[in-house]
Amino acid sequence: MNKSRHYFHLHLVSDSTGETLMTVARAATVQYENVQEIEHVYPLVRSSKQLDRVISEIENAPGIVLYTLVDDEIASRLERKCRELGIPFVNILDPVFAVFQSYLNVTQTHRVGGQHELDAEYFRRMEALNYTMLHDDGQVWDDLESADIVLIGISRTSKTPTCIYLANRGIKAANVPLVPGIPLPDHVKALKGPMIVGLIASVERIQQIRRNRVLSLNSEGYNDTYVDRKEISQEINMTRRLCSENGWPLIDVTRRSVEETAAEILTKFKGFKAETGDSI
Repeated sequence: MNKSRHYFHLHLVSDSTGETLMTVARAATVQYENVQEIEHVYPLVRSSKQLDRVISEIENAPGIVLYTLVDDEIASRLERKCRELGIPFVNILDPVFAVFQSYLNVTQTHRVGGQHELDAEYFRRMEALNYTMLHDDGQVWDDLESADIVLIGISRTSKTPTCIYLANRGIKAANVPLVPGIPLPDHVKALKGPMIVGLIASVERIQQIRRNRVLSLNSEGYNDTYVDRKEISQEINMTRRLCSENGWPLIDVTRRSVEETAAEILTKFKGFKAETGDSI
């Protein structure tokens, strides 16, 4: 018998974008069954007036408060109010700062939103994202040699979302679809610079995703072979043979999230770069 779902208010208060808080909060809440947070996000809280609105919201809907506030005065005021209301609060970066300060023996700079500065790393990610969007689904072929990673796979193997995730890590990722009856172009096989990785999934997963895709598009432009188990199995075997013949790594994404798939690719990419003598 299913237990009733328990709802609670979760207040995320940040003087920056709030992305760090949301990531931590969601990583924590998924560990509890039958619990659903009602998320209240307050980004860019940098003044007493802005904090007034936050405190009013917390008073109206008490719950857990997580925050990342660099300004000591604003943080202290939020903590005092939480104590008065008798609700739990955590500055999620405090333990991390304490460890860093103890080990490094240096003073914290108290920079607000320092992780979002427009430095070289930021522009590298933007360049990678632009490259990835331009080279999605084999749209552009003539400069694949400048890619870091090229993903190949049949339809519905999460090539595009995986490439986008990699791009957000500063990796120029392109993807090339494998289409039954159409051989992979020779110039893709001849690529020397990028690491080529094949993606596959189980017949059941691909069939389910494709069926949902067909329904969402009212079946326009698709035939029965697109969702046929036997045809899908042959497409998967085609991918396996292609990767085996060319010595390309192959990843089964059936039980992997995009993040897990990307992590596996990045691990292989480090080895690939080490073999070629390049650095990432």
